[in-house]
Formats: sequence, structure tokens, C-alpha cells
Amino acid sequence: MNDPDRRDPEAFLRQAAQEGRGRLKIFLGAAPGVGKTYEMLTDGMQRLQAGIDVVIGVVETHGRRETEALLTGHEVIPRRDVDHQ
Repeated sequence: MNDPDRRDPEAFLRQAAQEGRGRLKIFLGAAPGVGKTYEMLTDGMQRLQAGIDVVIGVVETHGRRETEALLTGHEVIPRRDVDHQ
């Protein structure tokens, strides 16, 4: 069956291969204060300097000035206030 209105599935695959995909990197730690956030932000800064797009969704610095300083230069998605009932 050749339907002229139907796009070639191979064209979709070629387009997806050209666009590439994002990557999700997860940092795990068994205890609080082991440096997960610090390491994530340091890694993000290195990637930014290498020309890789990095965006922060949520970060909790726990008031640590050293960690807050690592946010400089990163794009941070603003939080949205939601009223719960």
C-alpha cells in the first residue's frame, strides 16, 4: 500500500537522528551532605564551558554560599507558586 498522504517512516527516523536527544544524568548519594548538589553544579559548569546547553530545573542549596556561587552562569527555570487546597 502506497498512501501518498502518509509520510515515509524512514524520514521520521532520519529526522530524529539529526535532531539528537537530551541526556539525563542522575547523581545519587546515600546520605545528606555528601556533595551531590555541589558535584552536579560543578559538572554543569564544565559542560557550559564546553558549549553544551545546561538548564537547571530545581536546585536546593541549603543556604551554602559555595553552592549558591556555582549557580552563576546557569540557566535556572523559575519556580511556579502553586496554591494547594
